[in-house]
Amino acid sequence: MLEDNVLFAFLLTAFAGLSTGIGSAIAFFSKKANKGFLAVALGFSAGVMIFVSFVEIYQKSNIALSSVYGDVLGNTYAMLSFFFGIFVIMIIDRMIPSAENPHDPPYSIEEAERRPDYDKKLMRMGLLTALAIGIHNFPEGLATFTAALSDPALGVSIAVAIAIHNIPEGIAVSIPIYYATGSRKKAFWYSFLSGISEPIGALIGYTLLKPFFNLTTMGVLFGAVAGIMVFISLDELLPTAREHDSGHKSVYGMIAGMAVMGVSLILFM
Repeated sequence: MLEDNVLFAFLLTAFAGLSTGIGSAIAFFSKKANKGFLAVALGFSAGVMIFVSFVEIYQKSNIALSSVYGDVLGNTYAMLSFFFGIFVIMIIDRMIPSAENPHDPPYSIEEAERRPDYDKKLMRMGLLTALAIGIHNFPEGLATFTAALSDPALGVSIAVAIAIHNIPEGIAVSIPIYYATGSRKKAFWYSFLSGISEPIGALIGYTLLKPFFNLTTMGVLFGAVAGIMVFISLDELLPTAREHDSGHKSVYGMIAGMAVMGVSLILFM
């Protein structure tokens, strides 16, 4: 069953990662960005990821580990796996200097044109941003791939949520590179390729773990994936959404994301 889902899981992960290219296209073809819509979209993505992490993915971890180790140890290992995932993504986040860890990117060419620093620093900033995003997206690729491998319907939901949150990251890479080189083509491709670490993360993770895939491995992975997704939602998606929200749009988006995810889980039960 797992083997049958490998290609589908990889394609979903590639779609989520390479959505940075959508952000690049938006930056170039939209003179004004709708920040209200962005706040709703990021809130929606966070709602999907938080809800599915606690309601579905963490429960899968608990069930798998409890079936092997019993209720008490299984619950304990699921909880430890959850916090291990948070610890891993926190370490990755700390390794990336804050100046190159874009939580507040420019959202349109029009805004970037007001900046006076049209020099090589922009190119460096763009490349470092691309590298930072690549490192940061690596565990996201494994998260999407693992979920889709076990449950394709769940994988689709997670891939869409991660794709939404990758769009502003693509904008953050493309704008400084465009102003450093004057080339839309280079800016687009650097932005597009910054998301390739997600399918790479999926391939490396699957290759390393394939000989060990069993209930324990899947349980630990699901627990860690839930932790990673909750951290990303609380550390990146919601703060960024709130910064570009003049009211409660990000919260409404988050609730809508939870509701849509809840309905979809019932439909696919």
